[in-house]
Amino acid sequence: MKPEIIGTRFGGITFYQGGNSVDYQLDALVGLDGKVRKRKKKLSKQVYGTSHTVSLAEAEHIHEDGSEWLLVGTGMFGMLKLSDEAVDFFRDKGVQVQLQPTPKATLRWNEMPGKVIGLFHVAC
Repeated sequence: MKPEIIGTRFGGITFYQGGNSVDYQLDALVGLDGKVRKRKKKLSKQVYGTSHTVSLAEAEHIHEDGSEWLLVGTGMFGMLKLSDEAVDFFRDKGVQVQLQPTPKATLRWNEMPGKVIGLFHVAC
């Protein structure tokens, strides 16, 4: 079951699922199974020297067979982007990607139907 996002702020995001709210003070990845896990930033940082660009290796880690959408919260000021290789990877897998600043992406997440996975950057 997809968790609801009940709040975000610089440096954190709060999910509500199964009657409990859980606060994450790190970038979060939400899978098709509804589980929230820590983003593996080092997959991109080792390639680009920053975690503000999603590498092909990270895209491969994010992707799940059967997903139709990837919603990306790009940070409070929209700093996160996908590399050209990551864009091509998701397109080749038939996954539509939507990028929005994290505050807007969290609202969109709560209303998005279908098989959606999410990546939420919670800093700049």
